[in-house]
Amino acid sequence: MPATTSRLVYRQPLPGDVQRLFAIFGDSQTNLFNPAGPMPSLSAAQHLLDHWIAQWATHGYGWWAIAHRQAPEHIIGFGGIAPFNYLTQPRINLGYRFAVEAWGQGYATELARDALALAFDTLGLPEVFGLVRPDHAASIRVLEKVGMQPFGVLDDVPGKATSRVMRVCCPTT
Repeated sequence: MPATTSRLVYRQPLPGDVQRLFAIFGDSQTNLFNPAGPMPSLSAAQHLLDHWIAQWATHGYGWWAIAHRQAPEHIIGFGGIAPFNYLTQPRINLGYRFAVEAWGQGYATELARDALALAFDTLGLPEVFGLVRPDHAASIRVLEKVGMQPFGVLDDVPGKATSRVMRVCCPTT
């Protein structure tokens, strides 16, 4: 069942989302800070979507398909929390990717806050991490706004600058 906020709708990804996933992840603008560049093919989008659907089936949570509340059929991005390996270290990772049309409206910060509420308030997770390229100032600001602090670096892209690892721990009550 989708979750609805005052502005956004979050729902599990569905098999029919593959075209929109490819449109967003295959866009060169949405990949300016992605060393791998845009997603190369619809089959790569299908593989990623299948992975997300499997994570939902296994863990009961994962990346959401995100839409405006006024247009719930039009996906503007994907994001949330999901298990992710930082090389060989398993982490719960906060991530997102929005279509260019959705940039600059605070959706990434809103999504990040809602994903952390799920992580801490509903799932009772102890900590959540964010992995960000060192020159991606906008994403670094989003992670800082939701309370993430520098945790370290990760040499995850051979021949490129190390990624910044950010972390936030569950607030104590």
